[in-house]
Parts: sequence; structure tokens; C-alpha cells
Amino acid sequence: MAALLRNLSCKVQVSAVVRATRCYASIANTQLFIDGKFVDSQAKNWIDLHNPATNEVITRVPQSTRAEMQAAVDAAAKAYDSWSQTTILTRQGIMFKLQALIKANQRRIAENITLEQGKTLPDAEGDVLRGLQVVEHACSVTSLQLGETLSGVAKDMDIHSYRVPLGVCAGITPFNFPAMIPLWMFPLALVCGNTFVVKPSERDPGATMMLAALAQEAGVPDGVLNVIHGAVDAVNFICDDPVIRAISFVGSDQAGKYIYERGSKCGKRVQSNMGAKNHGVILADANKEATLNQLVGAAFGAAGQRCMALPTAVFVGDAKQWIPELVKRASELKVNAGHEPGTDVGPLISPQAKQRVCGLVQSGIDDGAKPLLDGRGVSVPGYPNGNFVGPTILADVKREMECYKEEIFGPVLLCMCVDTLDEAIDLINSNPYGNGTAIFTNNGATARKFTQKIDVGQIGINVPIPVPLPMFSFTGSRGSFRGDLNFYGKGGVQFYTQVKTVTSLWKEEDATHTKAQVTMPTMR
Repeated sequence: MAALLRNLSCKVQVSAVVRATRCYASIANTQLFIDGKFVDSQAKNWIDLHNPATNEVITRVPQSTRAEMQAAVDAAAKAYDSWSQTTILTRQGIMFKLQALIKANQRRIAENITLEQGKTLPDAEGDVLRGLQVVEHACSVTSLQLGETLSGVAKDMDIHSYRVPLGVCAGITPFNFPAMIPLWMFPLALVCGNTFVVKPSERDPGATMMLAALAQEAGVPDGVLNVIHGAVDAVNFICDDPVIRAISFVGSDQAGKYIYERGSKCGKRVQSNMGAKNHGVILADANKEATLNQLVGAAFGAAGQRCMALPTAVFVGDAKQWIPELVKRASELKVNAGHEPGTDVGPLISPQAKQRVCGLVQSGIDDGAKPLLDGRGVSVPGYPNGNFVGPTILADVKREMECYKEEIFGPVLLCMCVDTLDEAIDLINSNPYGNGTAIFTNNGATARKFTQKIDVGQIGINVPIPVPLPMFSFTGSRGSFRGDLNFYGKGGVQFYTQVKTVTSLWKEEDATHTKAQVTMPTMR
């Protein structure tokens, strides 16, 4: 494990003089993790992984062969027999060790995320931290997995139920949170007694590989956690394999709908977090300084590549007068490579992502939106080939515009103006997505009305990115989620377990004598 961490970490030891990509003497292949071993893939097809800040190839990711994927599932199935019977205290103890190891290696994992995904180093550390919090919550499994009992439901009869693991589960994770999303999945699955196969994004699998190494060091037995790589073929394999009982997915609309439908048709339990179009509603009575700062951070942080980003600002009444100051603050953000000190906005994940973002911005302008800040032509010294788009703000956006209907997934903020709170609520509720929303106001009655009327799963009051902490669940709704059990929290435990109910009858008259017999036994 230490060797793997050193190998991944050496790629991101940078200074002000030496760029990250210059650390490479050669390009290494990303390995698989199957049955407790890091193994080289025998794949014929490979995916080049590029540093988003330079577009230089930093590793090659295999498209796992069918035999390799089958080996991962077979290992998980074999390990399930013993792992599911391991005591809950043993599994809890392993989670405590995993928590400590992730915390000790947080910086190393974050450096790898910055290298492969592009986000700033502080943001990458936050990526790891939010996943770590789920591991910490998994340590409370002795309370989370409690069953129920009812004594004396009938004469001499009792009923009790308890939660048991499902079997082999699988996770398919996105590129935008290489550590947090895998940690939403496999720690809870494992601590509940399941085994797991994870397919991280082929664009940045390094963090998942590091987490697998740490899990092994924490004491997770061979075969309990496995990592495969690939694209469409790997997704289809996970959906179709009859041994896999449940699938967790976070990613795009198209992929999420496909996985939910295909996995469900194969009889699997599926939870699918998908796209979003989150709105922030700004009222003139809000704290101006705090609101503008939060809008800028939520819209442009992580280069807008968050499913809980705030890409749409809805100004109610006189609040629209704040827009010029919002533009000024956004224009002051520093665009640079993620590992460079002081960077606010890093690169997008790929040239294709940059092209798509720029295209949606242009479509908005063509449809009549006004570009108040255009970051499409941003120049980053030292990184001429990076996938950079600077903060961009469009005003006078209408709901029929393509830039509004589509999830842009880039550093672009759309500004819309309405006269009343009711209009803002109607706008949000008419949008097909329901991942998150926020309202900025100092009026408690206004905030309460908003929370009662809005049809969105996660709401922030003066909180721009209302992602719940792990003692709650991630509760995106409507077009942003398919399934009936949410990620982490109580919903996560319920997703990775099934209820077994026992009805027992022990007749009182059948109770054996407790007094010792000391007389001579006789035959009667």
C-alpha cells in the first residue's frame, strides 16, 4: 500500500519552478484491484488520462476485459460468505482504522485529485473531507443497523426484525468528486456486511485506487473491495451480472437513466443521482456582502463542475441592482492550474467539456442573453493547452433558452430577474430538476414560505450549497434522482441492507424445569 501511495503521490510533488507534469519520466498504466491484489490489466483498449491544466497524458486507464470484471465479481462473491458473518464490531473497528488512514493521507489524495481532475488543492482537500465524514458516520453502524422488536404480539409469541446485507454491490462514480463519491458508497456497503465492486470514472481513478489501498491497510479482507475500470462495457457488465444485487450511481442524466432502467430490469436495487439545475433566490433584504460572496463561490468553485453548484441566480425585485457588484467580484477570481497557490478557478476536465460549455454560452448570447462577463477567451500563463474557462455571467436569461434548460457544468452563472417570490418559486418548480436550491433573505417568514412551497429535495436558507452532512441523507428529487432510497445517512443503510423478520412461538407450558433432580431416576 505504501508503495502505491508513493507512486501516485510522486506525480504531484510540484514547486513554483517545476510543473506537475514534469515529474514524469514515463507514463504508467493504472492497475486493477482484484481479490486484494493490484494487478496489471490485460486489456487491449486503453484510455489516455490527461492533466486538465496541460492536456499531457499522465497515465493510461484500461478498459477491463470481461474476464477481469468477472474475476472481481467472483472475488466479491467468495468473500461475502465470510465477510457477512463477521461481527458488526469487527467491521466497525475496520472503519475506525480507515477513517484514521484517510485523515492521515488526505493531502496525498487531494494532490492526486488536483493532478487528474484539475480542481484547486484546497477544493480537493474538501472533496476528501466530505467523503471522510461519511466514513466517520459509518462508524456508528451499531446504532444505524439496529432492528425492531415487539414482545407479546400474541400469547407466547414475539416478533423481531433486523437488517442483513444484500450481497455483492457495485458503484459507478463520476469524475467531479473522485474521493467523496466512492466514499459515499463502499464504506457504508462494507460496514453493513456487503462486498463491493467499484468502477471509478475513467477520467480520474487515482483517488479510488488510493482509497482501496488504505482500505486494505485498515483490515478489509481480500475480495471484499474490488476496483475495475472502463466505460460503456463495464457499465453494462455491472448492470447485467446476476450476482450483483445493487448499484449506486452518480453522474449525468443520460447515463443515470440508462443504468437505472437496465439495472432495474435485471432485478437490481438501483440508486441514481443525476443532473441538476440549481437556483439561488436573492431578496433585497438579504445580507448583501455575505450573499454576493456565497453566490460567487457556489457558481464558480470547482469550475462549476458540481451537481450542487449554483449556476442560476434569481433576483427578486430590487435585488437585481446587486448584479454589477456580483460581476466585479467574479472578475477578480484567479484562473490557474489547480496546484498553483491562490487559484480560485481551475480547468475543466477535458477539451470536450470546454467546447460544450463555450457552446452553451454562445447559444445563450445568440438567443438574446447579455454577456456581462465572458471568460471563454481567458489566457493562463504557463498553461496554453489547459481546459480553462474563466468566470462567465449571462443576464436577461429566459427559461426557454438552451443555456437555461441544459446543465452547463462549467463556471457560468445565469442571471434571471422576477418581481415576486411567487414568480421565483414557480420558475424553480417548473424546472424538471430537483437537486438543490437556496434562498437568501433575512426574513424568517419569507424563508419558511419558500421551504414549504418549493418542490426541491435540498434547500439552503442563506446556505448556497445545501449538501446534508452524513447523519442525514442526500435527498435530491424529481429529475435529479431515480430510486427510492437515497445516498448515505439512514437511507444509505437501508439501501445496502434488507429486513429479515422473525416470528417466534415459545409456549410457556413447554418451559423446562430449572430445579436440579436429585432423586433416583425411575422408568415410568
